[in-house]
Amino acid sequence: MADPLFIAIDGPAGVGKSTVARKLAERLGFTHVDSGATYRAAALKVLESGASPDDERAVIEIVARADIRLVTDGRQARVLLDGQDVSRRIRKPEVTLAASKVSRLPEVRQRLIALQRSVPVGRGMVMEGRDIGTVVFPEAPLKIFLRADPEERARRRLGQEREEGQARSLVETAREIERRDRLDSERKVSPLVAAPDACQIDSTRLTADQVVEQIVTLAREKKLIL
Repeated sequence: MADPLFIAIDGPAGVGKSTVARKLAERLGFTHVDSGATYRAAALKVLESGASPDDERAVIEIVARADIRLVTDGRQARVLLDGQDVSRRIRKPEVTLAASKVSRLPEVRQRLIALQRSVPVGRGMVMEGRDIGTVVFPEAPLKIFLRADPEERARRRLGQEREEGQARSLVETAREIERRDRLDSERKVSPLVAAPDACQIDSTRLTADQVVEQIVTLAREKKLIL
């Protein structure tokens, strides 16, 4: 039996990581894992505990005690918090912002990176995030870093938010993306950067399916798949 293939997809908010990662995993018959869901779950636990995401000591203590798990059915990984599936609750705007603050802490990242690395790979895995190719799985044979113009990223994110029942304006969404980019790129631990050996793809004028085709082509060129 061939060794399982691991594909890492990184990039900022609104570049299409989740859609591309999910479609790619379906195309290849691999498991799709959203690493960001673990940080969102941690942020949700902090908020529901009544603590401020800016209170570093409280955040570290709360996350250390939290029961956060990634479970998979072989196709999709779901995040559980204290035994409950919180996949929808973690998509709220306040959780998104809190996650960027919580994820800056080394103690939090250490615990959740260990969790991300423990997910069974199966025959193959596509994991998306912001530091998958640089920190979580730097040995991944195929690393992708997605980019897109800020305006297009804001439009995509707004569409996703509306599908999730959130009513915000394009200006508000653009401001949140800018703020999150700043938090992610300025954090001292695992900042948002492309791995030196990552294949960078600009998705501004591409559909998710077109990006998937580019990644499949890269995987074939590297002789990772037939």
